Amino acid sequence: MMHCNKNDAPFPCTQCGLCCQRVNLAQETRYLDRGDGLCRHYDAASKGCLIYNERPDICRVDLQYHLNYAYLYSWEEFVALNLAVCQQLTDEYR
Repeated sequence: MMHCNKNDAPFPCTQCGLCCQRVNLAQETRYLDRGDGLCRHYDAASKGCLIYNERPDICRVDLQYHLNYAYLYSWEEFVALNLAVCQQLTDEYR
């Protein structure tokens, strides 16, 4: 897993699968929608990705930070913003 630098912690993903169940919500991930909001590579039984090691770049939080957001946010700020989305998905799911 890529980190901003060797002292940065990896993204604290809980592997709940909610982001994979709502790919229709973001323009960047809509192409993964199988038609019902779920990612076409999402496995509901395991709450995991069927192609995890080959998953698209948009699904790689650390890579997205380096490619698109490192000039805007610190890693800590980027993680906090992503965790806020995670919380929003969790709240919406309940």
